[in-house]
Amino acid sequence: MKVDVLLGLQWGDEGKGKIVDYLAPRYHVVARFQGGPNAGHTLEFDGIKHVLHQIPSGIFRNNIVNIIGNGVVLDPITFQQEVKALEKLQVNPRENLFVSTRAQLILPTHRALDTAYEKAKGKDKIGSTLKGIGPAYQDKVSRQGLRVGDIKLADFAARYAKQRDRHLQILRHLKYKYDFEKEEKTFLKAIEFLKSFTLSDTEHLVNEKLQEHNTVLAEGAQGAMLDVDFGSYPFVTSSNTITAGACTGLGVPPSAIGEVYGIFKSYCTRVGSGPFPTELHDETGEQLRNYGHEFGATTGRPRRTGWLDLPALKYAAMINGVTQLFMMKADVLGAFKEIKICTGYRLPDGSVVGKLSYNLMFDEVEPVYKTFEGWGELAHIPDSLEELPFQLKRYIRYIEEQVGVPITLVSLGPDRQQTVM
Repeated sequence: MKVDVLLGLQWGDEGKGKIVDYLAPRYHVVARFQGGPNAGHTLEFDGIKHVLHQIPSGIFRNNIVNIIGNGVVLDPITFQQEVKALEKLQVNPRENLFVSTRAQLILPTHRALDTAYEKAKGKDKIGSTLKGIGPAYQDKVSRQGLRVGDIKLADFAARYAKQRDRHLQILRHLKYKYDFEKEEKTFLKAIEFLKSFTLSDTEHLVNEKLQEHNTVLAEGAQGAMLDVDFGSYPFVTSSNTITAGACTGLGVPPSAIGEVYGIFKSYCTRVGSGPFPTELHDETGEQLRNYGHEFGATTGRPRRTGWLDLPALKYAAMINGVTQLFMMKADVLGAFKEIKICTGYRLPDGSVVGKLSYNLMFDEVEPVYKTFEGWGELAHIPDSLEELPFQLKRYIRYIEEQVGVPITLVSLGPDRQQTVM
């Protein structure tokens, strides 16, 4: 069997949680391979709205094995909060959740460092979620981080104290003060809570499941345009959000990758700072935000909104090897009589380019648009893509032609049932 990968093709918030939940019945295993509590995967079903941050989105189906892979940075405090929230919904994660011993731990001081670093940047801040993600990956790369497997070592307390004291010294240098003792007590209790779960070398588990002909879905967080290598650097996250990250974040070879599902909104949104060529600062942008309920699932911050950026979508599809496109929130655009797609960028010298490049991360560009007729609000959810309104089908076909990848799923609302595949 192969590992199918599901990831976002924009700046995150594409609707990955809903799609993982929707596809979950096809899979025996759902695994997170990167990111941490900066993710906010929203699922809505049976009148319930739930947001997952670190736990895979297959957790609501008790016949599915859920894995937090080695590429994830895990905050034990957030993890405990997530589990408690799931238990209130009669979900018992202990039955089918496995946590990689190689996953990095987020310490309370990592969150403090995240805030201190962002504050020190002033107007050049990147718009971090302040969850400690960057400092945790920083410690991982500098080979100083603590891992989940360390919590069962006899000298964990000493290892933790060494890291904590090093971080506190940096915070003093940055003249950043906060009440650490209370948070540390909460953290240490969360560590004890984490010990009650199945902590294992999940790279063996994933590969064994594949050898036993089980289907595996790798669930990405954030989006391709936030990838630390290929995103709009430095306004990116600290991990590889692309397909290649599934290999390093789960311990599977490139030859094990099967389908790559690329999720994108029918328009664009972004949280935090960084380039956003199609951003709308007018009434249309505000309408997109309100109609689409575009507020961060993790931070609650209003998202920046704009029309679909086709060059960026083609770029993301290329570097990820996308085999199927899933278009989200098509219902939101139903409120507009006129809809636009960015087909290229006009540079300061007047020339027009249709590809995303390194220089576009810094140059002021003017989007070049193609206009489409709107399709209005849908009276009901159709049974197939062929039953969609003509105007929407034309919008879909144009994107397929330009990207060179078929759109095989269209989401028309947040609920499981509001999906056409």
